[in-house]
Amino acid sequence: MTDLEQDNFQPWFYSEIVREHFFHPQNFLDHDLELDKYNAMGRAGSPACGDELRVWLWVDENDERIKKFYWRTFGCASAIAATSMTSVIVLEGEGMTLAEARAITPQQIMESLGGLPTRKIHCSVLSDKALRDAVNDYYRRTKQFDKIEPEATRIVDPIARVTDKDIEEAILSGAKSVEEVAQKTGVRLNDPRVGQEAAQLVKFYLEKYQG
Repeated sequence: MTDLEQDNFQPWFYSEIVREHFFHPQNFLDHDLELDKYNAMGRAGSPACGDELRVWLWVDENDERIKKFYWRTFGCASAIAATSMTSVIVLEGEGMTLAEARAITPQQIMESLGGLPTRKIHCSVLSDKALRDAVNDYYRRTKQFDKIEPEATRIVDPIARVTDKDIEEAILSGAKSVEEVAQKTGVRLNDPRVGQEAAQLVKFYLEKYQG
């Protein structure tokens, strides 16, 4: 029985949008893509923990808009739905630019899905991480090294200069709440955007390291 089928006994567990993207995922591949079909590839997660995600992009070199977005994951229902929704968001209209795609947040993905259960929030973080990894890969392939932003140094709070790595290290050093992370890092919870992203990262790392 799949993760989603088990949760059918709790009809409030997932939104109808999540169910639709799980049963009818958009831009999904059941195999790795041929080399000539993409010019950027990213990944996130690990098969060891059950959630591994790969994405393949075709980027128009003239305007750096993403024209194709394919993906494959071995993750749960939330990971499948979140990545399917991410691909739809990225390809809408003329396709996002690489800069726009890099700015997608877990909160944006979850809002588009109509929400996710708290214990599944880390699955939405996975798809935006893989997308950023693919953006970096495109810049690497096209030798635009100055545009590469290593994931470990992605800034969450530009004023306090707190990165996602700082938040991860705070969790590893014993923090068990957003407030404790704020005490250790100085991240500003009174800023709505910063506070939301920090909260999502805290939940992700707590799930990852403490279960």
